[in-house]
Amino acid sequence: MTATPLRTLDVVAILAYLLAMAGMGLYFARRNTTTAEYFVGNRSFRGWVIGLSMVGTTISSVTFLAFPADAFSADWRNLVQNLTLPFVAVIAVIYFVPLLRRDDMISAFQYLEMRFGAIARLYGVSSFLIIQLIRLARILFLVSLPVALLTGAPLWSVILCTGIFIAFYTIAGGIEAVIWTDVVQTIVLLLAGMMSIGYVVWQLPGGFAEVVAVGRADHKFDMGIDGPAPESTPEPNAVTDTQQDLRARISEVLSRKTLTIVILLGILEWLTTYCCDQTVVQRYAAAKSMREARKATILFSVMALPTWILFFFVGTCLYAFYQAFPDPQVVELQQSQVDAVFPHFILTQIPAGLGGLVIAGVLAAAMSSLDSSINSIATVTVVDILKPFVRPGRSDKYYLVAARIIALFAAMVMIGGAIALIEIPFKNINTLTWIVSSVFGGCLVGLFMLGFFTTRVDYRCVVAALIPGILLNVYLALNISGQLPDFLQMDIHEYWVGIIVNVVFVTVALGISLFPRTSTKDLRGLTVWTRAKAD
Repeated sequence: MTATPLRTLDVVAILAYLLAMAGMGLYFARRNTTTAEYFVGNRSFRGWVIGLSMVGTTISSVTFLAFPADAFSADWRNLVQNLTLPFVAVIAVIYFVPLLRRDDMISAFQYLEMRFGAIARLYGVSSFLIIQLIRLARILFLVSLPVALLTGAPLWSVILCTGIFIAFYTIAGGIEAVIWTDVVQTIVLLLAGMMSIGYVVWQLPGGFAEVVAVGRADHKFDMGIDGPAPESTPEPNAVTDTQQDLRARISEVLSRKTLTIVILLGILEWLTTYCCDQTVVQRYAAAKSMREARKATILFSVMALPTWILFFFVGTCLYAFYQAFPDPQVVELQQSQVDAVFPHFILTQIPAGLGGLVIAGVLAAAMSSLDSSINSIATVTVVDILKPFVRPGRSDKYYLVAARIIALFAAMVMIGGAIALIEIPFKNINTLTWIVSSVFGGCLVGLFMLGFFTTRVDYRCVVAALIPGILLNVYLALNISGQLPDFLQMDIHEYWVGIIVNVVFVTVALGISLFPRTSTKDLRGLTVWTRAKAD
């Protein structure tokens, strides 16, 4: 597909948005004179501000473009995983926020050291940093694709310019710039989604009713999960013993994608977000009080699901629109690059100026995720590595300068990684991202859950359990990616990996905790059973 030139009013709208973001970065840069200001904004934020910024952080450009593409080309089945969020949110508000929001804590991984020692903390930090650096490159690459398509500019130049701009206001403004720009970006991306739906409804002869009717007729609102049986199932015979039959049944279950596994995966994902993701935990710390942190979490939880539904509905609207007004280019995109259907609609259908606002929404979705990750990488590196292990006892000014240098390094890795991804086939990018996330993040949820909900499990239990947990994680990741010899391969759906690894890790740690222990660690305030009343 050839690029559709940006219209003058679209360019004006986009530039106005970018200048506003740059101005906010410069404004807050003057106020960042301490690490407390740079990392948590002196813990002064209201709950509604934190809540809106959390929405923006979790809705990346991948979501902004991928959800409409999913609904346009298939249905709403990828929403099912996110339907578990409200249930996990209740647990987070009651238990996670009080345990992770303390006056002396900025990083989620400080909790792991208080609970299980330095090894657990370093495992959590290394996992987070590796996953975030890969995520930065992937999101920047993916948001640059439609921008390059819309502008006709070389992909590498779009990556470079976008990355530099994000790095500028994030490094200069610290967490205040990140949170307040995230608030603006959340509003922009929501307006962009609603504006797109409104335009389609206005253009269609049957309006909203036509969208619903077409969607229902073509099963676009379906949320079913494909779970076909394996191609070959062992035939029962006289020599098949109980062990072989059990193995065949387990293999059949593990090789299928079912509603149950999608729900379990959703629970695992949101447990990870609420307790292991520094971009979220850092916002607990930035809130003005425990009450405000809880209000922020509730607001995020209330807004997130309707926001995802909004963007799935955008995809259904696009489908109904192009059923009524066929476009040969859309037919071509549906076969080759379905994520580009929404950007194509923006520049060919939405009036000039308003289209620029929607494109700003695409950029906002990416920027709100990338700036949070860059700031959290700088925070974790200083708080969890530099201060306690590498350069202890230095002045606050030293750590503030170090944070900015680390943020700059993270931005450079982001840009370099995104440019490197240009040469990797798209399918391999997703595989690479999944393998890295799986291998390095496999035991994190289990580690935090053991810390929160047990008192018998101590440092010896988790250190011993990490060894088989990590080894199993590596094996399953290599198995899913097809990197193992045939005799070591197992037919396991990739969705099972995180669940299996965490179950094994937790089981081993709990098993070891049954043996006599010598630890007399004071657990007051560190578990749900020993926590003092929250303020």
